[in-house]
Amino acid sequence: MVDIKSHFIGLNLIRLKIDEFLSKNFMRAGYSKVDLVKTPLGTRVIIYADRPSLLIGRKGQTIKQLTEIFEKYFKVDNPQVVVTQVENPDLDARIVATRVALAIEKGYHFRRAAFVALRRVLAAGAQGVEIIISGKIISERAKYEKLRAGKVYKAGQHLDRLSDRAVIHLLRKPGIYGIEVYIVKPGEPDDVIAIREGGAPEVTQTSSPQSQSNVEGGKQA
Repeated sequence: MVDIKSHFIGLNLIRLKIDEFLSKNFMRAGYSKVDLVKTPLGTRVIIYADRPSLLIGRKGQTIKQLTEIFEKYFKVDNPQVVVTQVENPDLDARIVATRVALAIEKGYHFRRAAFVALRRVLAAGAQGVEIIISGKIISERAKYEKLRAGKVYKAGQHLDRLSDRAVIHLLRKPGIYGIEVYIVKPGEPDDVIAIREGGAPEVTQTSSPQSQSNVEGGKQA
């Protein structure tokens, strides 16, 4: 039992190190996450990204380099790298945060970049989204701007089942910006079941996310 535990702990530590490496070096490729799967032939490294072509490289050159890095520096046993397209990038918190960071880096106003990302996430069917940008965004003092629409769960069962969170750091001349994104993915509607005494259950459905969606901004010194 101890060997099994140490095996999975070691595998997850390697995955975290590879995740940190890929997030730093392939942000422009829309890197999302990485999974490690042990096989009889070695270790399958599955990389999820918004733009797989940037991770594959010309004639697979980048994949070859990654294979050598994983084997030499991360001690992955016979790595077999597979790059996969993210099914719905607009519902992936890390990809959305990366898009906001890249837009700010190109010179777009941070509020405009956040609003565009927020609308795209809601259009993709999310129940709610919250984007927080912090740093020296409008003055010499650190502040934060918060944009939120729909339902955003911060506790409870929905947080584990439906919520996705990511934080991206962006280095600019004024200092480091922090971009935090919460996305509540599509799921079951919130139904309230009321059982009358001696009667049949009565189901009352709460308002849809579209009817409750609102955008609010907040600033803190």
